[in-house]
Amino acid sequence: METSFVERLAAARIGETFNQYAGSQLRRDRLTAYLAERRETRLLLVAEAPGYRGTRISGIPLTSERQLTGTGPAEATATIVQAVLAELGIQSEVLLWNVVPTHPGTESSNRPPTRVEIEAGAPFLAQLSEGRRVIAIGRVAQARIGGPYVRHPSRGGAAAFRAGLAAALG
Repeated sequence: METSFVERLAAARIGETFNQYAGSQLRRDRLTAYLAERRETRLLLVAEAPGYRGTRISGIPLTSERQLTGTGPAEATATIVQAVLAELGIQSEVLLWNVVPTHPGTESSNRPPTRVEIEAGAPFLAQLSEGRRVIAIGRVAQARIGGPYVRHPSRGGAAAFRAGLAAALG
């Protein structure tokens, strides 16, 4: 399942986004392994889209290259999310994903995803949502999936993200 999912994602054209999986076997392999490791998880946290310093480089949602290898760029959101999951003791019990699984923006910037890009990412999100409790991280994710929402950790939202996630897991 994971390999075919990742290959479909690598072949997808999602609006004007950069598909970080299309030209990188390393990123496809990392995502395949990540999805396999979390196949049985029952909790899916869904954010907006890959950041230029995080998933765009690492291939793992809400994870930076520095978190994987100890070198390379770090991303603030990924750093906060991973720290909170570790603090709550649930890192291995959560599958992380984005409403738009490919990067909107450039090599050095992010931009909000368009409605078309959000819709194009929907089949991937739907497949990963099956049988899982889904919690949106941020308003863009909540607008797409509804249900419980926690504050996005960026721009001063780290404490609210942690408190919201802890409360949602209650």
